[in-house]
Amino acid sequence: MKLKLDENLGGRAQTLFRAAEHDVETAYSEGLSGASDQSIYNACCAEGRCLVTLDLDFADPVRFSAHRCGGIIVLRTPGSASSSVLEALLRQCIQGLHTIDMNNNLWIVEPTRIRVRQFEKD
Repeated sequence: MKLKLDENLGGRAQTLFRAAEHDVETAYSEGLSGASDQSIYNACCAEGRCLVTLDLDFADPVRFSAHRCGGIIVLRTPGSASSSVLEALLRQCIQGLHTIDMNNNLWIVEPTRIRVRQFEKD
């Protein structure tokens, strides 16, 4: 799976996804730190990458259509989550990528489940 990690996810996230054999780029490594949400989304669309983020704004399918890029994964942490809670969500997401078809959908990854919103292409 081709992924792009938003700037709100650090090197540990990149390490975990790469260890699971995913093709991972980061907003930071591509000079997109501080870029607008639209710029990051556009980069994902141009590269055919699924965006992985903590930013709930990307869960808005009207503004950010998951089927135009490789998909969108929003990690939902309970309150101010610790690094161990975030790592657990990342591992849950990685496991989900092995068992659930991402196929340009929107995923909301929560501590107890992965909600998948499927969209038909325009």
